[in-house]
Amino acid sequence: MEDRKKFNYQSVLMPILLAFVMAVSLYLGTLITQPQSESFFFPTKEQKISGLNKLNELLHFVEEAYVDTINKNQLLEKSFNDILQSLDPHSYYIPPAEFDEANEPLEGNFEGIGIEFRIINDTVTVISTIGGGPSEKAGLLSGDKIILANDSVIAGHNITNEKVMKLLKGPRGTNVKIGVLRKMKSETLFFTIKRDKIPIYSIDASYMIAPKIGYIKINKFAKNTYFEFLEAAENLKNKGMEKMIIDLRNNGGGVMNAAIEIADEFLDQRKMIVYTKGRKRNKEAYLATSKGNYHDLPLAVLINENSASASEILAGAIQDNDRGIIIGRRSFGKGLVQEQIEFPDHSAIRLTVARYYTPAGRNIQKPYNDGLDNYRHETYIRMEKGELFSVDSIKYPDSLKFFTPKGKVVYGGGGIMPDYFVPIDTIGYTMYLSNLHGNAVFQEFAFYYMEKEKKKLSMYKNLNDFKKLFQVNEPVLLSFYKYAEELGVSKTENEIKLSKKIIQNRIKAHIARYLWKEEGLYSVLNEEDIMIKETVKLLSK
Repeated sequence: MEDRKKFNYQSVLMPILLAFVMAVSLYLGTLITQPQSESFFFPTKEQKISGLNKLNELLHFVEEAYVDTINKNQLLEKSFNDILQSLDPHSYYIPPAEFDEANEPLEGNFEGIGIEFRIINDTVTVISTIGGGPSEKAGLLSGDKIILANDSVIAGHNITNEKVMKLLKGPRGTNVKIGVLRKMKSETLFFTIKRDKIPIYSIDASYMIAPKIGYIKINKFAKNTYFEFLEAAENLKNKGMEKMIIDLRNNGGGVMNAAIEIADEFLDQRKMIVYTKGRKRNKEAYLATSKGNYHDLPLAVLINENSASASEILAGAIQDNDRGIIIGRRSFGKGLVQEQIEFPDHSAIRLTVARYYTPAGRNIQKPYNDGLDNYRHETYIRMEKGELFSVDSIKYPDSLKFFTPKGKVVYGGGGIMPDYFVPIDTIGYTMYLSNLHGNAVFQEFAFYYMEKEKKKLSMYKNLNDFKKLFQVNEPVLLSFYKYAEELGVSKTENEIKLSKKIIQNRIKAHIARYLWKEEGLYSVLNEEDIMIKETVKLLSK
């Protein structure tokens, strides 16, 4: 969803409803074989009715005469999504119950109590509290086990993340009373916590990854992303950054304006960043201003097959202006712009109203003519064709060829192709490793180890100290294998041999995450990341 202005929902919904009526009427006409009887609620053939009235009559007829009991409202809401998804893969309907959750990542905040939790052994366990947030102020601690929320028991086999979130989240200023079990305490402790706005951060990590090279990992583009980026970049500049890596891997996009504002930091005045146009939307160009602070800073942008939308706008602006190097694998290929239209009942639709084009004039939207399922699984098709392993597997027709100002060839029609291709790293990957990830064993073991070895881990003064000195040795590995076995993830000796180095890195990274949050996680993971290693090598030349 792109950050576009809202407009009257009726102007968009009316033609959609009319199309729905025509399609459903034709479809029903092919199915009804019973001789037509005169309806007491249908108008005569001579009477003319509007599409909207016809829809109401249709739903009323189904409700009155259909063989089984139906819910008219549910049927209507389902029809919205069916219609919208028949247009393109990125137009869809948001029911009232899902509206807040759908918009929170783009707004950059939600309303709740400010904890990170995991369900471990059927118990909601507090992993950490957000600094300065409601739970920290109330006195919740890492390791606390939440068993009650407003007199509702939240433990046992049936507990899910969704159920917990529903109980803990709520309007700002409202209270939730929770009961927790704490180590060394025999009785249940009770806390009344006043909900507040909780930030959702867009930047996972920012640190000096090598001498003079700063690294910023952006996980999404929200309304607050640009300001987070400015703060992170300024901090790195003060630490001696002379070159920058922006990591957009697995960033699915978000607010278009955030990507435009970040691109503006690197481009000279009047340089094209992106432009949009649609059937009912005039061409709108977004040009760089003079406010950018990093016009001359050497830059590398990392992308992969899950980098989409706003990520591709930023990568495309850098690539098409010959402003930096793009490293990784071909991006997702989403070149459509959505506007959100909100209804009085707190529902909404996100409707594709335009396509966006990179400065060289390319639209990077991949085809979606073969249906929604094929579109969603297109990255698997890339893997089957070998594209994630070899650049030679990627073929573009000459009709999709474009040129940058310096004459570099770039392509449209299906994502951003990097300047430097880095294949997916499969060395050491086994079914055992896949099952460890799928069952969240690394996360749970890291928390178990952290709770068990708090005194030992407290010896490390900072993250760099931890990275240099902490080792995942054989006793730690044996403890990990035993823990995984208890969670139902079994191993073979050959799998351990193949995956050992990755397992050691993942254990260390997740322990670092619990101690230093996302920056701890990525700074350890990146030590064994071949794309990061290749990028640092290129920037160091």
